[in-house]
Amino acid sequence: MIDLKIPDASVQYDDAFYAFAKAEHLQATLQKETPWRQNKITVFGKTYDEPRLTQLYGDAGLTYGYSGIQFEPLPWTERLTQIKTDVEKACGTQFNICLINLYRSGQDSNGWHADNEKELGKNPSIASISFGAQRYFHLKHNDDKEKRFKLLLKNGSLLYMSGETQHTYKHQIAKTKREIQPRINLTFRKVVL
Repeated sequence: MIDLKIPDASVQYDDAFYAFAKAEHLQATLQKETPWRQNKITVFGKTYDEPRLTQLYGDAGLTYGYSGIQFEPLPWTERLTQIKTDVEKACGTQFNICLINLYRSGQDSNGWHADNEKELGKNPSIASISFGAQRYFHLKHNDDKEKRFKLLLKNGSLLYMSGETQHTYKHQIAKTKREIQPRINLTFRKVVL
């Protein structure tokens, strides 16, 4: 993995963590096998359909939530267990949940946020695998508006954020008007509370 040398953060990236053919196979299989959820999300007092589909997998007995959405994870599948093992080996970190996102088109998105929920503890590590269409990942510093970064997440890539990243930066996958194919994103995390 390459250290992206982002100030006040620890962000590493491997643009070919999985070979193209394997990434294509995993995307097609996950898209078909996952029982996707369409959650409602409340922003500034208004409730909307979350602009993507999701599902949570993880260890028994855990719960996880964000933006008023609560999940009890489904049990790990054999396929997700293997991906988790690969990611843990690359990152040197153990994970116990995986939030899967399906971006059906360029209109599906994930607005500015940090993965800093209290159940993830201080300085959480987040490993993000991308399958399918390439999408831009944006980072912006909480205090210094000059510190903005954009990275094209490729099919089969691994992005690893650790250290103080979730406390110093927000990130997003923005909407795009370009015609693009679906993208599946697996975000591995560790619930500590």
